[in-house]
Amino acid sequence: MVGLGSKFPIFKKKACISIEKGKEFTEINSDDLTNTPGRWTVMFWWPKDFTFVCPTEIAAFNKAFGEFKDRDTQLIGASTDSEFVHAAWRRDHEDLRDLKFPMLADTSKSLSEELGILTADEKVAYRVTYIIDPDGMVRWVSAYDLNVGRNVDEVLRVLDALQTDELCPCNWTKGEATLN
Repeated sequence: MVGLGSKFPIFKKKACISIEKGKEFTEINSDDLTNTPGRWTVMFWWPKDFTFVCPTEIAAFNKAFGEFKDRDTQLIGASTDSEFVHAAWRRDHEDLRDLKFPMLADTSKSLSEELGILTADEKVAYRVTYIIDPDGMVRWVSAYDLNVGRNVDEVLRVLDALQTDELCPCNWTKGEATLN
């Protein structure tokens, strides 16, 4: 698995950004992670569209979208499903219709394979979250079993800690003292 201190891999993928006819899709590439000075990226992966745990996570990230924006951080969701499946799922699932971030489609599985996050059997992505700094370096990775949803508040807490560029003690939260 691509880990801490690694440069996030180079990629170019299609993404679903809307359910409005004619405006559903765009292309996202690795340059989008570093083309805005000072901007961080959180990319989170889920196993499959049209499942049960995944939409709860996607909806939770969407609900916290403003929190990420306030931290100058772009959100990108991703799976190995196609952009067309993403669009169909968004149209079908009430909690996903108004997403404020793109759903990346890694249909070739090239990015997820390079990241080392595919399951051995079905070759779907584990629930993995990356925090990527403005230079394109991986600063945090968390991986969950397929049956367990992640905690968006913890992603925000770690992002806050990383953005201080200081030593943060156990259970530190934004506004608390850092270590000298």
